[in-house]
Amino acid sequence: MSLRHEIPTHLNVADKAFFGLSVRQFMYLVSGLAGAYAGWMQFPGWPATVRVLLVVVNIIGAVAMALIRPGDRGLDEWAIVFLRSRFIPHIAVWRPRRPTVAAWRLLGSAWKEMTPRLSWKKGKK
Repeated sequence: MSLRHEIPTHLNVADKAFFGLSVRQFMYLVSGLAGAYAGWMQFPGWPATVRVLLVVVNIIGAVAMALIRPGDRGLDEWAIVFLRSRFIPHIAVWRPRRPTVAAWRLLGSAWKEMTPRLSWKKGKK
């Protein structure tokens, strides 16, 4: 016996993939753990305290990116909004440029050279 369920497609909610997390949140956690592992294995000559600190900072950053959602937006979206507001000018003023006299002069050519040539009229006399 099969049960039929109607699935609404207009809800604007992220699908929950693993452990109640969306795919994006899960990938932040996985990439954070992979980065922490790479940070631990990449620098074996460093002191253990520095390596542990690197791993802890990486894991905390990944957990923060995955789980902290102020205003129901991810921290990555907030970072993009901050960077756009910081580095894109807030006021844009349009002023037409006044052309220079040299821009209006023809550079050594006469007016007759500027007439278009009709390529389709070549063969006929």
